[in-house]
Amino acid sequence: MAHGANIASGSARRPVLSFWQIWNMSFGFLGIQFGFALQSGFVSRIFQTLGADKDVIPGLWLAAPLTGLLVQPIIGYLSDRTWHPIFGRRRPYFLIGAILSSIALLYMPHSPTLWIAAGMLWILDASMNVTMEPFRALVADKLPEQQRSYGFVVQTLIIGIGTWVASNLPWFVTQLGVSNEAAPGVIPPSVQIAFAVGAFAFLACVLFTVFTTREYPPEDLQHFEAEKAKGRFFADIVHNVRHMPRQMRRIGVVQFFSWFAFFAMWSMATPGLTEHVFQAPAPDFRAYDVTVPDQAAAFAGANKAFQDAADLVGAYMGWYGLSSMAVALLLAFYASRRVLNRRAVHAASLVLGGLGFLSMYVVPSPVWLIGSFALVGVAWASILSMPYALLAGCIEEKRMGVFMGLFNMFICLPQIVAALGLGAIVKHAFDNHAIYALVLSGCSLLLAAVFLLRVSEHPTLEPVPEPAHG
Repeated sequence: MAHGANIASGSARRPVLSFWQIWNMSFGFLGIQFGFALQSGFVSRIFQTLGADKDVIPGLWLAAPLTGLLVQPIIGYLSDRTWHPIFGRRRPYFLIGAILSSIALLYMPHSPTLWIAAGMLWILDASMNVTMEPFRALVADKLPEQQRSYGFVVQTLIIGIGTWVASNLPWFVTQLGVSNEAAPGVIPPSVQIAFAVGAFAFLACVLFTVFTTREYPPEDLQHFEAEKAKGRFFADIVHNVRHMPRQMRRIGVVQFFSWFAFFAMWSMATPGLTEHVFQAPAPDFRAYDVTVPDQAAAFAGANKAFQDAADLVGAYMGWYGLSSMAVALLLAFYASRRVLNRRAVHAASLVLGGLGFLSMYVVPSPVWLIGSFALVGVAWASILSMPYALLAGCIEEKRMGVFMGLFNMFICLPQIVAALGLGAIVKHAFDNHAIYALVLSGCSLLLAAVFLLRVSEHPTLEPVPEPAHG
């Protein structure tokens, strides 16, 4: 190990890392975000191309939060109890998840039917979660307390870059001359190529972190192995849920409303904005007899309008990644020199994001969506960094991985609620106008800002009693 086995495990004794050391350990997030941005920006488009109705799209997304709810606590628990003399604690999970994610990204846009596409989403999201959770824990593992806000902000900067680039890939591939049209029920070649590029980027970026970053070994390997031998997975998980720190529960409520908002955007932005802003809803190919020339021409025209609009929705959505990157740069610059008021930054960011969602309902022309998504990006930058910085100080380091995984419950549960109920709300309460899902997103972020008032800016360490192993 480059840092030697004599470095103690306490965060106060961790050496201060340079910007490039933090950049290298976080660079794999660029690849992860290629996967998440392609998933969030274009999976609903794939579902609609394969014939999904608007009101069933959130339900088709149910796989994503369900896999996160199951996978992240398990991976967090296992990575806490893993040590390999070459690959370390977290990096084996980076590598396994990256390989599986890249395979799923390659196959996803070639799905021949809707149910296969939904199944591929399940596999893709599970694989990305295997990779993502250990990256969060790695920041807490390697950085001293005074650098953790900085570390999470650098991760957010990298995530912003990945979001913007990946969100524009189908549009960019189309500009290179690859068609964004295809036969009824077939995913366009531009989307297929974009997902292939994302698969390569995912694996390459994670490999960069695996080979440029080293992890600190346990201070006492013999004690570490003895503690690992005593573990009982399900009993330990239940014990940790019961004794969850108070700060974590309070941030969890804020996370619930924050992630409800973004799930609604990911699942409903394409149907909502193509219909409401671009006036180009997805045509249902089952309603056309393409053997009749007039109907074939009508479908082709409507499908081209939708695919062009969907390209632009994805490109405009990328601006929330670009905006989050700019905000992360500012926060990184500030946090490297001064102490951030994390709660105030997060509250202001959530309010701006809420206003960005609400503005989508009243934009006078499509290009104004750039401003709307830029405001959403301010909230996104904060959501990806400030809650984790507020949380890390109240968790014991030996349980950092499992609690970061359990914290993911507050990300997955709101998405499950949205997946189960959002389609019915849009269909029955809003007369199937998907734009109102984005209005709900705005209201949800404003509620999150209100609940943030209960969160402490300076949390104290809350030791969790050891589980009883009979």
